[in-house]
Amino acid sequence: MIDLKVLMVEKEDCDAGTVQQLRNGLITDKAQYKVLRDAADTLKKRLETAGPAAGKIHLKLGISLYFLGHPKEAVDHLGKADGALAAFYQGRIQASRDKHQDALAAFEKAEKAGYNASQVNLQRAGVQRQLGKFAEANALLEKHKDLASHSAEYHFQLGQLRLQEGHKLEGIDSLEKAVKFDPNHSGALFQLAMLNDQAGNDEEALSLYEKCRTNPPVHVGTLTNLGILYEDMGRYDKAHDCFKLVLHSNPTDERARLYVKDALASQTMVVAHDDGLSDPQMAQVFEISVNDFELSVRARNCLKRLNIKTLGDLTRVTEDQLLTSKNFGETSLVEINEMLAAKGLRLGQSLEAGGDGASYRPVGELSEEDQLKLAAPVSDLQLSVRARKCMNRLGLANIAELVSKSAEDLMEARNFGVTSLNEVREKLRERGLSLRGE
Repeated sequence: MIDLKVLMVEKEDCDAGTVQQLRNGLITDKAQYKVLRDAADTLKKRLETAGPAAGKIHLKLGISLYFLGHPKEAVDHLGKADGALAAFYQGRIQASRDKHQDALAAFEKAEKAGYNASQVNLQRAGVQRQLGKFAEANALLEKHKDLASHSAEYHFQLGQLRLQEGHKLEGIDSLEKAVKFDPNHSGALFQLAMLNDQAGNDEEALSLYEKCRTNPPVHVGTLTNLGILYEDMGRYDKAHDCFKLVLHSNPTDERARLYVKDALASQTMVVAHDDGLSDPQMAQVFEISVNDFELSVRARNCLKRLNIKTLGDLTRVTEDQLLTSKNFGETSLVEINEMLAAKGLRLGQSLEAGGDGASYRPVGELSEEDQLKLAAPVSDLQLSVRARKCMNRLGLANIAELVSKSAEDLMEARNFGVTSLNEVREKLRERGLSLRGE
């Protein structure tokens, strides 16, 4: 096995073959990350007395930092290096940071310096796609359609383009071809993981994210989404590790800092349950729909009118609140109590930890404009993955259901932390709305 410190420090030149050896070494042996970090530290020290050789050191250091997950620092060093390889990777990093014009300029420089034109054009196609210039991206890919027989990058770029054009099945087919040609293509693995994540295929998404994580450079999106999936599964230690890596990559990322804090709090949180169930088990019980039980029409209609959808919702209301609702009588109350008792729950149980149950009070008359705002689906808020999953877990289909919740109600949801709460507040504020009680 090749020593990455020897490869990056002792070897004089750094070319495309060197980069491939570096990538393969990191995929094969995780311990090589520490070796590469040591190599990067050595290269930084050598820069102090490099003189005319500084350009080559900047190149090797930039490539090393790119694979270690420090794109901002990497692009600074690559900008001080000469040659096609430096310009090509500078373009890739700038494209990943949505600095499209800088990326195109770097790719132009790379091609003029002699970098493979077809590989440059595949990257250009990606930038044009990001800019919404689908015709230009299609033209670039059509120019190199001969690559379809063997190139993973070609199919990755084609798949991304088809997805953005709205051709989902064609996009997925191309992404799967990319993985077929290169099982370690991190971009294709990530997109397939995202698609499965959005479709609710958590196990498949988890497998793909984990595989993506073993392929450098590891994108922060992979770590963030993987961490959220781990949280959903109650694996808070693994979630904490993912968010720590994101924060290590960018110490100024406040969202990542709050994710780390939330995951750490989840690890140390101890909750006592009367029935002895663990937190993940209890969360599953709370999320059981009331429609899964054989209730009378009167009881079912009353619960619907009060916006009570799950057993967890019932633990946040009292008997008095139910009895004051129109048409909800003692017979319906007996039904509800028996249903909860069968699952080891009781009315008002969650209120012992705080809250007032006021989210179930009827909403007053609204203007037509407000009704339209509230009738919009929660998806219109374009929330992050974590917040969106919490909305689904709470069964909140439209904005009316969301604003009927207080901050305390939302914070009771599994994995819904301060970061997600602030995000929801900001999205509602943009529409002139707010959570109950704010």
